[in-house]
Amino acid sequence: MNFPLGVLAAAGEQKLSLVQIWSLATPEARVIIMVLLVFSIFAWSTMAAKAVQMRRAKRLNFHFEGEFRAQKAVLDIFQRRLEVDGCPLFSVYEDGCREIDARVNAPDGSRKVHLSLKAVEHIKRALEGAVARESLRLESGLILLAIAVSGAPFLGLLGTVWGVMDTFGGVAVKQKADLAAMAPGVSAALITTVAGLLVAIPSMFGYNWLVHNLRVLTVELDNFAQSFASRLETEFLKEDE
Repeated sequence: MNFPLGVLAAAGEQKLSLVQIWSLATPEARVIIMVLLVFSIFAWSTMAAKAVQMRRAKRLNFHFEGEFRAQKAVLDIFQRRLEVDGCPLFSVYEDGCREIDARVNAPDGSRKVHLSLKAVEHIKRALEGAVARESLRLESGLILLAIAVSGAPFLGLLGTVWGVMDTFGGVAVKQKADLAAMAPGVSAALITTVAGLLVAIPSMFGYNWLVHNLRVLTVELDNFAQSFASRLETEFLKEDE
């Protein structure tokens, strides 16, 4: 590897700056760093978007759950034709109410007071499907963070190994191994590992925080579905069934 004489002279008097290290990096290392930069942009964008989404979902869930507990009949909110975008609990509630509404409407235009056990079980399965769908919607995008956490350090290590290999190749060509000749190349090689860690570490903390919030929201969805099913049975299922 050929190092600029001016850079090497400056390196002998003071520490190498990031600009100087970048100038010493191999083309392969620069490509890897650019890829890691793209990873970082996607990771931070995902963390910001998911944090806003989950925070909004928590706030809306809290208000909707209070409204749901206060209603006298299961279909009260549904019959008011409300729309609550971004609220996972409302999406589950709306799917369940659609199934109920479709089954209480008789062919002659009247409305049934009670539902069969088979119909209630079908509505429960619809609730389970809605919970699974909302969980997947909340989880979407987290794969990008998982890739950044697991892949960024290895990309950085690849750049470092490649740079060190190139440095030793240059030393072998010159047949001269001293610290002044090797240190700049090794420093330039190590910058890719630093870049990989700078991408992976924030992504790891963000991923763990988002996964924790996702679990909390999923438990809330499951609990709400069970509460909905209990009120459904109390209101629409006959006592003798």
